[in-house]
Amino acid sequence: MQMICLIYFFILLVMSLTSFFLSIYFMLIDLSLILEFNLVFINSTSFVMSILMDWMSLLFMSFVLFISSMVIFYSSDYMHGDLNLNRFILLVVMFVISMIFLIISPNLISILLGWDGLGLVSYCLVIYYQNVKSYNAGMLTALSNRIGDVALLISIAWMMNFGSWNYIMYLEFMKSDYFMMIIGSLVILASITKSAQIPFSAWLPAAMAAPTPVSSLVHSSTLVTAGVYLLIRFNFCFSEFLMTLLLILGCLTMFMSGLGANFEFDLKKIIALSTLSQLGLMMSILGLGEYYLAFFHLLIHALFKALLFMCAGNMIHNLNNCQDIRFMGGLIYFMPLTCVFFNISNFALCGLPFLSGFYSKDLIVEVMSMYYVNFFIYMIFYISIGLTVCYSIRLSYYLLFGELNFFTLNLINETGVFMLKGMGGLILLVVFMGSLVMWMMFSTPYFICLSFLMKLITLFMIIVGLILGLEISKFNLLFKIKSLKFYKLSFFFSVMWNLPYLSTLWVNFYPIILGKKYSLFDQGWLEYYGGLNLSFQLVYISKFFQFLSVNHLKIYLMMSVLWIIFLLIII
Repeated sequence: MQMICLIYFFILLVMSLTSFFLSIYFMLIDLSLILEFNLVFINSTSFVMSILMDWMSLLFMSFVLFISSMVIFYSSDYMHGDLNLNRFILLVVMFVISMIFLIISPNLISILLGWDGLGLVSYCLVIYYQNVKSYNAGMLTALSNRIGDVALLISIAWMMNFGSWNYIMYLEFMKSDYFMMIIGSLVILASITKSAQIPFSAWLPAAMAAPTPVSSLVHSSTLVTAGVYLLIRFNFCFSEFLMTLLLILGCLTMFMSGLGANFEFDLKKIIALSTLSQLGLMMSILGLGEYYLAFFHLLIHALFKALLFMCAGNMIHNLNNCQDIRFMGGLIYFMPLTCVFFNISNFALCGLPFLSGFYSKDLIVEVMSMYYVNFFIYMIFYISIGLTVCYSIRLSYYLLFGELNFFTLNLINETGVFMLKGMGGLILLVVFMGSLVMWMMFSTPYFICLSFLMKLITLFMIIVGLILGLEISKFNLLFKIKSLKFYKLSFFFSVMWNLPYLSTLWVNFYPIILGKKYSLFDQGWLEYYGGLNLSFQLVYISKFFQFLSVNHLKIYLMMSVLWIIFLLIII
């Protein structure tokens, strides 16, 4: 089985490197290609498959392929002993192929193939460990994503008005067209379901029921980034209203997830909420019209988030599948290399100078500071930066420096060579790729013109978040305050502003309760006094008329007598 994993790893790695060098070449000569393959030609109608090759699609594809190759290499050790390892690897490969379909498509029909492929394969992967929790999470994930799929299908129907589904051709000059506004709105709806923005955020932490290598792939470069990538491609056709809506939704998601991660104790859910926070950041900068920056952060975030999940997976693997951070602690003594990787990824997530996350995150915040936006957006951005550092330091404290609360007799070690090599393949990119991609993408650097105080405010918020995170972890402030109001507030924050309840109970629980109440009325009485009784009455009347029409002499004479009596009464 490990041999199959290594073959897939090698193929994906070679494809990734090829794609990366091609993207550099395309970028240098400013080249974009649309390749058309004629699939079927019937009665002068040709069915064409289009492929878009430009520096953006090739660069993103290289990142997706590289991360997936490392994840498959890592899985050969993590999933060792699994009876269905071959099926798992094939599902991961199908997942990657669906994502590549989506990346290289300039056509809405082929985008839908990749889009739906991601949705279906993600369902199979989320329910991989077959238990009730996985089934519920899988159904929530699939149905949430179906809303976006339907929006995309409707946008395909609307795009028939243009005579072609190759959206890339006429995004900009059809911007003010009414049909394009509708298509833009539907694309935004599709993207916020796939990228789990408010109010569709509940499925993202629920999808943590999948195996950890899948979480690493899903939360870094595939499923959740598909929505952001689609918006980057469509960004030319959005009106000001849609951009403002995107900005507000992104900011709210960023704030909500950052707040929720500070109250969470499940290791994978904390990292999932941090993904949600970064997606909110990408969406909000897209709302300001800076699609280059959103794409830059998308690439860099993919690297450190994949590594973060891999480290978490190694810890969970060694802690006998325990995911509660309160049981962990002092892991720096047992798993030094994993903890070093974990800390570097965490610092990159925080935007610590001069790791890769700093180059994209700091640039986004500084560009936002130069825009004419209101005070609410400023506050949300800077508070969210503080919260990111806060939950990252809290996580590091619980995992690395706190006291070990696990079994006294344990065997926590770093024997998984394949897992460590898989993580080691990403660590150099997490450290250096931020500056390299920035030098590569931005031929002319962004000109940031801010006062000294405004330049330092990002660093100030990082330090405030660091101190707050340490204090919360050290003194356990959240549990020293015994007031009921505080407990209610902390519970409200930890359940993502009740979004999981609205997404699950509101959709299935209340209709079932309503159905039970309705069933009291519908135990045969409505049927008896409704359609059934009406049919009985009609049959009875028809039988009566049939009886009259038999024409017996006795009945005829009786009717005659009745008729005479009737006449006498009237006269």
